[in-house]
Amino acid sequence: MTLIKSISGIRGTIGGQAGDGLNPLDIVKFTAAYATLVRRTHATESNKIVVGRDARISGEMVRSVVCGTLMGMGFDVVDIGLASTPTTELAVTMEGACGGIILTASHNPRQWNALKLLNEHGEFLNAAEGNEVLRIAEAEDFTFADVDSLGSYRTDSTYDQKHIDRVLSLKLVDVDAIRRARFRVALDTVNSVGGIILPKLLAALGVETVKTLYGEPTGDFQHNPEPLEKNLGDIMSLMREGSYDVAFVVDPDVDRLAMICENGEMFGEEYTLVSVADYVLKHTPGNTVSNLSSTRALRDVTRSYGQHYYAAAVGEVNVVTKMKEVNAVIGGEGNGGVIYPECHYGRDALVGIALFLSHLAHEGKKMSELRATYPPYFIAKNRIDLTPGTPVDAILEKVKELYHNEEINDIDGVKIDFPDKWVHLRKSNTEPIIRVYSEAATPEAADEIGRKVMDVVYSLTK
Repeated sequence: MTLIKSISGIRGTIGGQAGDGLNPLDIVKFTAAYATLVRRTHATESNKIVVGRDARISGEMVRSVVCGTLMGMGFDVVDIGLASTPTTELAVTMEGACGGIILTASHNPRQWNALKLLNEHGEFLNAAEGNEVLRIAEAEDFTFADVDSLGSYRTDSTYDQKHIDRVLSLKLVDVDAIRRARFRVALDTVNSVGGIILPKLLAALGVETVKTLYGEPTGDFQHNPEPLEKNLGDIMSLMREGSYDVAFVVDPDVDRLAMICENGEMFGEEYTLVSVADYVLKHTPGNTVSNLSSTRALRDVTRSYGQHYYAAAVGEVNVVTKMKEVNAVIGGEGNGGVIYPECHYGRDALVGIALFLSHLAHEGKKMSELRATYPPYFIAKNRIDLTPGTPVDAILEKVKELYHNEEINDIDGVKIDFPDKWVHLRKSNTEPIIRVYSEAATPEAADEIGRKVMDVVYSLTK
């Protein structure tokens, strides 16, 4: 059994002894700690906390424990039921709530679940807030309400439609153009909440032909739920039959968007954000942001419009912070995460789908033709396994010195920018490894430069 506690929440496999898996005792402790933080720090007068969940098998159990604990802490619970992560984020602000909890383990397999914690803006807690939740939980520094101060509970099933309405209201979402294009769309919603909301979104966008694989929200995922090419054989085969123009694939909580071309080839998860940013920049000049491990193609596209690209540390909260700092018009992460501030500051596959279909309709191209217009890059992902106690920070400092003639960014590990490629080294906070991401014009060149820098690191550990 596995239980992982971090500043972004608590996640683990279901079952096991207390402290050794995601079980009711640890869920109560962590939920109470979050509620205590909210009580002590939130600036709103609201007493409401929104709870939404994906379709995982354990979701009903976790929901019951979380909602009961929040009521026991004196908060009024608004349970929006089966809902995507971006839907829950929007519900927090629409309700005027003081916080929210999303019950989802994102792309992790079926035996996992997690609590993701939101502030009153429907955004993830920052590092300081997350650390305080961990401290409160560890110290059990919380007090439950007396019988006259218990919170209330109500359900609200309207937020899927409210989310769709928000997307439709965006100026760059061109429903008329999408309807005229008569797109034929395939979906893989991996047996979770995407199977509920995405067909409704597509109908509202005027898409009449929709084929859904694994649309029943049972939580019993029919394949590994991370939307990577190696897991998407069924929908890629469907697309190769030639009956559909575009395929959209989401993870269980619908904040990541992968796309497949009409010929069955992957559009590339890194290029979800690139293509949406291309459309946004064409109509809205401004800055863009992605994390350090995302493709350089976003920088290239941004500069082609005479605008400025900025890099952020890895992690959605860091990307959002940078976007606000530079007033970015679009941003996100290379894992298919699109953040469009006109809607809200959170990764949102619904926004990505609506903007991409608008873009595709305006361009009048096949998906594969549109993909060919973007700079071709390939990312290689490797890791360096170290022994416990290895001085990782000192090693990374030495790497910076050795590559001082190149462009270096050290806001999150060390990223070395060469003229035609880059390598990003990040240490793990939970295990003795260094993650190595590298990008170049071919898969071979990307792997080669990554392994060259890895050899340098290995030489420094001897």
